[in-house]
Amino acid sequence: MNRTLILFFRNNPSIPLQIDHHLHEANPRRRRYIPQKSNNSLSIPGIEDDYYFNSLDWGSKNVLAIALEDTVHLRDASSDDPYALVTVDEENGPVTSIKWALDGCRITIGLNNSDVQLWDSTTNKLLNTLRGCHSSYVGALDWNNNDILTTGGMDGNIVNNDIRMRYHIVEIYRGHSQMVCGLRWSPSGRKLASEGSDNLLHIWDRSMASSNSQTQWLHRLQDHIDAVKALAWCPFQENLFASGGGLSDRCIKFWSTNTGVCLNSVDTGSQVCSLLWNRNERELLSSGTNGGKRFQVNSWY
Repeated sequence: MNRTLILFFRNNPSIPLQIDHHLHEANPRRRRYIPQKSNNSLSIPGIEDDYYFNSLDWGSKNVLAIALEDTVHLRDASSDDPYALVTVDEENGPVTSIKWALDGCRITIGLNNSDVQLWDSTTNKLLNTLRGCHSSYVGALDWNNNDILTTGGMDGNIVNNDIRMRYHIVEIYRGHSQMVCGLRWSPSGRKLASEGSDNLLHIWDRSMASSNSQTQWLHRLQDHIDAVKALAWCPFQENLFASGGGLSDRCIKFWSTNTGVCLNSVDTGSQVCSLLWNRNERELLSSGTNGGKRFQVNSWY
């Protein structure tokens, strides 16, 4: 059975969360209806059943991108009209990751052959292909402003690419011994969080880049006991960060990125696949599976 936990943020940074299991009794001054069923469903047979792929992304112009094997489909939420953007060659696929740029028009596609393609969704044209970033498939992507694209590969490397430059690799972050599962830049663009199948979570500060373009991590966080994929920076508190662990871990952990200290840990009862902060409420949404048998969505206040 699904359950909802309420996490209240306190002013004391050392005790930021209080857990309450009762939705309406927790805060009688504010009662809010939370739907228990979706208002729309999208059937997507053919999506890769791989925990380490990032096959969905929602752009700033309200367009959902979905990677189905070798094809990227776009679905405009306002018109509910899906169409195929691109089908890559079979020897290069499948598509292992997708990520919209901040402008909502350009989309990046990570491939099994280690290439990264940049497409214009308004014209359906290939703008650029980045090669040489990784030695194997690209499983994680994120943008820092509209010019720096960060890629994470199965080789454990994280690469900052300036798409305006012919020689696009500008920084390399090395800290993971296994594949990079997730990447997220902070809202300010100063810090990057990375997570991997080696159970490690790193916080990187771009201002610490050395002269040889290799960067030492700011914090190496080792509290998770399984692969870490879900990442989310708090939109209303710059130094607060959440991460979610795999099936053997099941926990959402809250971190201070100033100190690297774990502020709290919540056992969700399932593998944590994704995290998303609500920009209008002080809450966090998580989704996960329990051994591939159950999907659940929880709200964490």
